[in-house]
Amino acid sequence: MLTWNSILLFIKHGNPEPPRKVVKTQDEWQRELEPDVFYITRKKGTERPFSSQSCSIFTPGQYQCACCGELLFDASEKFDSRSGWPSFTQPIKPERVAYIGDDSHGMQRVEIVCNVCDGHLGHVFPDGPEPSGLRYCVNALSLVKVE
Repeated sequence: MLTWNSILLFIKHGNPEPPRKVVKTQDEWQRELEPDVFYITRKKGTERPFSSQSCSIFTPGQYQCACCGELLFDASEKFDSRSGWPSFTQPIKPERVAYIGDDSHGMQRVEIVCNVCDGHLGHVFPDGPEPSGLRYCVNALSLVKVE
């Protein structure tokens, strides 16, 4: 199980090795993705809070990256954070998500990206429920739910 300390170690010493790598140009991504998905995942955008119904859906299933299709999260790890974005306590496997220190907007945060295609997902925070204490705060448009 990942913890805040393990995430800080990834930032300091490097992310886990991804299961595969998908590399495309910005032009290729822009042709393949819907404009709002491109903005969120490739330009590091953020959805308005509570703009997606995904926050209140807790049916079984898995969530894959909207860009490359890599499975990233399982619904069993999803919880209602009341933050306005879908939230999870863990990725499906540690090597599916990468972590980047983010000092933008006058804050110190940890950005999360798909470790396969580098698509921006959101941020992770150390204020989630036990036992991990993690809250992966994810833009709904960066994920696709699969049953």
